[in-house]
Amino acid sequence: PPVSPSPCEKSIPLALLCFALALAAPRPAAATGFTDLGQDISRHTEMGVAFGGYFRLRTEGLYNLDLDRGLTPSGQPLFPVPLSDPTSQWLSHADMRLRTDVAFFAPGGALAVKLRVDVLDNLTLGSTPDGVPGFSNSQAPPRAAFRVKRAYGEAVTPVGLIVAGRTGNHWGLGMASNGGDCADCDSGDAADRVAFVTPLAGHVFAVAYDFTAVGPLVTRPAGYRAIDVEPSADVRTLTLAALRWRDERAINRRRRAGKTTVDYGLSYAYRWQGKDVPSTYLATTAPVPLTAGQVVPRDYTASSVDAWFRVIGPRFRVEAEGMVVLGRIEQTSLIPGVLMRDPVSARQIGAAVESEYGAPEDALGAGLDLGYASGDSAPGFGAFPAATGTCAKPGDLDGLQYCGARDTRIDNFRFHPDYHIDRILFREIIGTVTDAIYFRPHARVRLARLGPGTLHAAAAAVVSFAAAAESTPGGQRPLGVEVDPTLYYHARDGFNAALEYAVLFPLAGLDNPQAGLTAKPAQLVRLRLIYVY
Repeated sequence: PPVSPSPCEKSIPLALLCFALALAAPRPAAATGFTDLGQDISRHTEMGVAFGGYFRLRTEGLYNLDLDRGLTPSGQPLFPVPLSDPTSQWLSHADMRLRTDVAFFAPGGALAVKLRVDVLDNLTLGSTPDGVPGFSNSQAPPRAAFRVKRAYGEAVTPVGLIVAGRTGNHWGLGMASNGGDCADCDSGDAADRVAFVTPLAGHVFAVAYDFTAVGPLVTRPAGYRAIDVEPSADVRTLTLAALRWRDERAINRRRRAGKTTVDYGLSYAYRWQGKDVPSTYLATTAPVPLTAGQVVPRDYTASSVDAWFRVIGPRFRVEAEGMVVLGRIEQTSLIPGVLMRDPVSARQIGAAVESEYGAPEDALGAGLDLGYASGDSAPGFGAFPAATGTCAKPGDLDGLQYCGARDTRIDNFRFHPDYHIDRILFREIIGTVTDAIYFRPHARVRLARLGPGTLHAAAAAVVSFAAAAESTPGGQRPLGVEVDPTLYYHARDGFNAALEYAVLFPLAGLDNPQAGLTAKPAQLVRLRLIYVY
């Protein structure tokens, strides 16, 4: 029977839009960002459904991640230790995740609704015994077995793509905004967003408005919906972006033809909050009634500029991302009726460079990665300080980067935790790259072709220094040298396996000069199995 033309075939503007969106398709490992949106909307005469995902299982052993250097001045080890024997060296862990992405395509080829659901997300194996642990013969279902990470709609219009809902949030290398789609990612960013994306002059332009945080909420009389009773406490974010982007297929075609591909992007984001209600997110011994007395002034504003650049030639790749964040909080008080005298300001800078010589299909490849995250002279790295924490002490691993009138700046830039450059120091001990400079040479080799897949070996060395010596537990800038070898198997049928090892040789920045102890090496071994469908 005859097939009616899709909206993309009815007019030249729509055809150009669909073509441009198809060019904006991401490489398979990329997370949802402005370049992904709408790229898979195509001609459908009936309702279409597409899905995919993976099952992941990881198990690991961690040896001496507290570095045997004693406690910090706040009385904490650098990494958790066994309860009954703090001198014991080994800890072990295993977890799993089942991820499914589903897309529903409406007939006509101009609309899609998409969903991401994680089942048993990072669930620790053996953590839900059914009954008394020693006598359990089964695992009980966890309370939050399903986690809906994304749910949003896409609609193609004559002037551009309209996106609304909870979308993934990824930009560039994922240094600051990371959707968490890598095989070993733990989290991933999502944004409650309304966005408009359109192609023009070979570029993709986007504007997005994010509902970053709202509340407090109360239930409406009917009991089915809630209402925000303090709009001035809402946090909003406005983002403008422009990109030139080619997908992996286009890049490979150009590469095999001996051509070099240059892509780039620039984004600007502005975030603001007028007032705040701290009792809605701080731990309290008893529920606090929502009254006007719980509202405190905040007057928070922040601006960021993020630039991304990529050059891919027949035998090389160089990719870089740099970001500057300027922020100011006029009132930092978390206690109603108590005002702080001095505002807090921030000037944070982060940059990352990745490079590799050797085509993806070559048996050999090597490169050098670099990174910088601005630091703060306050004690501790400031990776994940508690909102109600006290001022950090010299020698602490973490803590607030501002401390009353003595210190009114927060200048440490934090990489996204899912932007991994190592396996022990930044990923496990500190938690992310912040207040640091690193150099990462790496190499890979194809060892053999085994059935439907190939066996590879890779190795990287990470040399790191603190940007501010005052932030380190040892009061010195050198942090450590880490060696990370990998043996991995990748099959065309969707099965992937990786055996990873890491050894960290800590330097003076991780010593304990107060106790006269020198930090000792730490080790990690991890097995990761991925079943892609």
